[in-house]
Amino acid sequence: MIKNSFFCGVIVAGVVSVLIAGCANTGKSSAGVDDAAVNDTAVRAALVGSFRETASAKLDRLNQTELQVACTDSSRTGKPLDEKVRDALQGKALAAVKYPADGTYLGDWKRGEAIAQSGRGLQFSDAAGTAAGGNCYACHQIDKKEIAHGNIGPTLAGYGKLRGNSEPILKYTWARIWNSHAFNACANMPRFGDAGILTEAQIKDVMALLLDPQSPVNQ
Repeated sequence: MIKNSFFCGVIVAGVVSVLIAGCANTGKSSAGVDDAAVNDTAVRAALVGSFRETASAKLDRLNQTELQVACTDSSRTGKPLDEKVRDALQGKALAAVKYPADGTYLGDWKRGEAIAQSGRGLQFSDAAGTAAGGNCYACHQIDKKEIAHGNIGPTLAGYGKLRGNSEPILKYTWARIWNSHAFNACANMPRFGDAGILTEAQIKDVMALLLDPQSPVNQ
């Protein structure tokens, strides 16, 4: 089964990071001006001028978070994040995770499978209010029966079977889906909860896909 992809629209901020990292120098001009800062501004101006808000695609996607700015600088310079900076950014991201208000972590794995298979939502062609999918197969193997899946992320087949569903595992998995940057500052995984890509109910369903013993993931 071929999965649709919409994350070119969802993670434009990540594209900004790549473009800036690729276009910016790290030296200073003869006038003492920071070339990197000048190029950053020029690249952003070019991006803003090239996009327009349409339906679900808004220009606020070009606004980088503090963490994304730090990761952009790390990519541009080729230097890993300072450990203290990294730990502080990850700690801030983890502290901002919103766990389910009712204390229930698992929804319906069948709905979760549909979410994992869907790449719809948040594109310029989607009407405002269109429910977004997770497009999980674009980066992960989830069900061993799937013949088309990405390999950017690790396989998730057998996720719950291997880990169980203790409270620490429930909270860890939820936080990882909500904002993977809480565990890996410069992760490529979208911030499904933090960025408002998936609703709380949708995340519960994806949680069930990963952890419910009856889910095909755990067969």
